[in-house]
Amino acid sequence: RVMCAALGLSASGYYAWRARPESLRAQTNRALTDDIRLIHAESSGTYGAPRIHAVLRGHGRRVGRSRIERLMRRAGIRGLAAVPRRTRTT
Repeated sequence: RVMCAALGLSASGYYAWRARPESLRAQTNRALTDDIRLIHAESSGTYGAPRIHAVLRGHGRRVGRSRIERLMRRAGIRGLAAVPRRTRTT
């Protein structure tokens, strides 16, 4: 109650929010994050958002790349940066 008063919220509103079921969007984001973690782990941590997006599209999942990027940022998942290649001429 003290925290609700400090934040300017009603205690009844807080408890109503706590009892509310998880939204459909939050459920799909959680499932998509689990799939992203799995694909990232299968690639030994190398795949970033573009490749994960391609894998999901290959599996028939229609999801935007920006959504994948956002979920990866929130979960702290990062792909490895490309190593610049030197061209050598002989």
